[in-house]
Amino acid sequence: MRNLVVYVLCLVMPLSVWAGDSGYKVTYDGGSLQNVKAGSGVRLLIDQNQVHLVKDGTEVALIPASAITEISYGQDVHRRVGAAVGLAVVSLGIGGLMALTKSKKHYVGLTWADGDKKGGFAMQCDKNDYRGVLAGLEGVSGKKAVNSDTMTVKN
Repeated sequence: MRNLVVYVLCLVMPLSVWAGDSGYKVTYDGGSLQNVKAGSGVRLLIDQNQVHLVKDGTEVALIPASAITEISYGQDVHRRVGAAVGLAVVSLGIGGLMALTKSKKHYVGLTWADGDKKGGFAMQCDKNDYRGVLAGLEGVSGKKAVNSDTMTVKN
């Protein structure tokens, strides 16, 4: 009986740690939030009627879903020249092949107007998460994301 309890606890404890990890890890890339620096890692939490931005366990922004005015999406595509040069120093032929590959960064922008409080920010999302972030924001706000090819937010 004691061994059964130990086995159950060994399975339940790791699952409870994963269950507490909600939201999306994003990188704040700039905007109207005063207490967050560009390039900071934050967590985006999407509830049924609001969007939270949390940094180090502290909520830095609470945006009502009804206040969201626009959701935008853009990409930054560039060649991996720096990595290719570094690799070319070590191995002569492979560095040239590395220069032919491309890298994409996915950006999601969010603007809101809640009475007299207006703001907006851009965040860089992981390539595996940006579709989920867009779908979540579109779902709670009722707004359709705009594909903004001209969005060129840089750190």
